[in-house]
Amino acid sequence: MTKSRPKIFGIAGWKNSGKTGLAVRLVTEFTRRGYRISTIKHAHHDFDIDKVGADSFRHREAGAHEVTIVSGTRYAIMHELRGAPEPSFEEILARLAPCDLVLIEGYKREPIPKIEARRLEAAKREPLAPQDPHIVAIAADHPVQDAGSLAVFDLDDTVAIADFIAAKVGLTGRPK
Repeated sequence: MTKSRPKIFGIAGWKNSGKTGLAVRLVTEFTRRGYRISTIKHAHHDFDIDKVGADSFRHREAGAHEVTIVSGTRYAIMHELRGAPEPSFEEILARLAPCDLVLIEGYKREPIPKIEARRLEAAKREPLAPQDPHIVAIAADHPVQDAGSLAVFDLDDTVAIADFIAAKVGLTGRPK
């Protein structure tokens, strides 16, 4: 049996545009509604979720390809690329367990429906929407003049943004 592709929706924007805050608020809102939500966050820099000196860190440092940490509360699998190319968006999506919606933070260039986050304090303020036909809405902390036919939300209006996303991806009715 083939696993079907989950419903996905992205949050794009420049550094400090409010993407993470919006993603966190949306996860909270959708889970409050009873949905199972997963997230994918793309980082443009080296990152580490392990602590220097921890057993799992030592396993990776020794050359392990994958290290899995398991407890009664959670598990994590760290996969070392060791020079291999970054996995594609679709490869990462395929590794997720079934859920109602996957919220994607980053991955500006992926052809997925997304909302553009804008803040006056962002690192760059050049709008993404004019060059990206997959942006279907804008969430901003300031008035937006260049929205055209796109939906525009206050960056902090989480309920309205969640309603819009649910309608856009077909997340209807109560969760199973």
